[in-house]
Amino acid sequence: MEIKLGFYGAAKNVTGSCYLLQANGANVMIDCGLYQEHNLKERNWKPFPVSTDNLDAVILTHGHLDHCGRIPRLVAEGYNGPVYSTNATADIARIVMLDCAKINEEDAEFKRLRHEREGRKGPHDDEPLYTQEDAEDAAKLFVPLDYNRRLEIAEGIEIQFIQVGHILGAAACRVTVTQGDERRVIVFSGDVGRWDMPILQDPEAVGPADYLLIESTYGNRVHGETSDIPEELARIVTETEQAGGNLVIPSFAVERTQELLYFLALLSKENRIPHLRIYVDSPMASKVNTIFVRHPYLFDSETIKLAKTLKVSNVSIVRSSTDSKSLNHIKGSVIIISGSGMCTGGRIKHHLCHNISRPECTVLFVGYQAANTLGREILDGKKSVRILGEEYDVNARIERISGFSAHADQNELLRWMDSIPEKPRKVFVTHGEPDAAEALSERIRETKGWETLVPNFNQIVKLD
Repeated sequence: MEIKLGFYGAAKNVTGSCYLLQANGANVMIDCGLYQEHNLKERNWKPFPVSTDNLDAVILTHGHLDHCGRIPRLVAEGYNGPVYSTNATADIARIVMLDCAKINEEDAEFKRLRHEREGRKGPHDDEPLYTQEDAEDAAKLFVPLDYNRRLEIAEGIEIQFIQVGHILGAAACRVTVTQGDERRVIVFSGDVGRWDMPILQDPEAVGPADYLLIESTYGNRVHGETSDIPEELARIVTETEQAGGNLVIPSFAVERTQELLYFLALLSKENRIPHLRIYVDSPMASKVNTIFVRHPYLFDSETIKLAKTLKVSNVSIVRSSTDSKSLNHIKGSVIIISGSGMCTGGRIKHHLCHNISRPECTVLFVGYQAANTLGREILDGKKSVRILGEEYDVNARIERISGFSAHADQNELLRWMDSIPEKPRKVFVTHGEPDAAEALSERIRETKGWETLVPNFNQIVKLD
């Protein structure tokens, strides 16, 4: 067999997911994500590992920015081939890419003007990574594929999507490469979800795999119990209201915002929290909500049943930037849910500017915070942080609820791998910070006896 696998993102870090499979004369890219860590953002501007003329197909596991966020950049450089994904992922990725493009354009102009005032110039000041037009062009290339349907995308290369329950439409991708009488199955996990979480169905079995790429975002941790979420959330809302402050929640627009509204509605219905006004300050989250309505077949039975009884009449969707700014003049306590989830861009930065130095306010983290992001700096306890070019003292109360995570923890990842019937030839542990990836790698070797590798960035491996 002559198969090469290159690791061009999410190698000993969490964002920028990107792999290149070379087989049968074809080049297939699996994911093309955006780097979000401060120290890695420059990689977004680097050339791709293969020219767009020689790239035959792109496979997208799901619509989060760190998996789809550089596809428009690929298109801007000339790629016009197919992008394979599930139906829901195609819908979500379009929204995410367009939102990112808009932020790229706004941030480039904002930075240019600020640096002009300060008499300095930074790299790429006048240029967004890509434009909204590039994002629209990228969305036109998507080829939706139902779960479990097999499709040959190049000679001797077949793909199949497997439900993993991470976010709406998320999938692992089984790639089967056939060369003569030999066949190899390479499974790309994407991001693996969790069992018994609200809204989505549980992850499906992996099935046979000769090679497995497994994410390790929480490869060295075990989450809190999902049953603890309502109790913790009720406590935080109540204490913030009693202190007279605002509850600011950085949240991913896809899945996490919908889960937050689910639990807040449940607590409100049971009168376990003050009936505060909830502002979802994310135009993207509003658009994603319509995608959820379009794909109810992906919901679990409990969510379908509860949806008929839960009402969220105290929720307002904030669409315009003017309305967003007006939230900072409201008297009394409110709940503000805003993106981005790692505080790397978007409207959340403005809300942090107005609330993070106020001791009566609370900043609640409900999602993963990658190293070298603003969210991670706040969560790690920095006393002062830089937001939009200015320093702010962190006086607000900082809280975290780990049970919200859409990523499987170490035990859940091992549970998912239990559905592989025979020992793979090798397991590649990716999409995790070094400590997390190494911890999961060691646990796999200890408990399963499988050979593992934590690949380096730009490493190329031959699969036999």
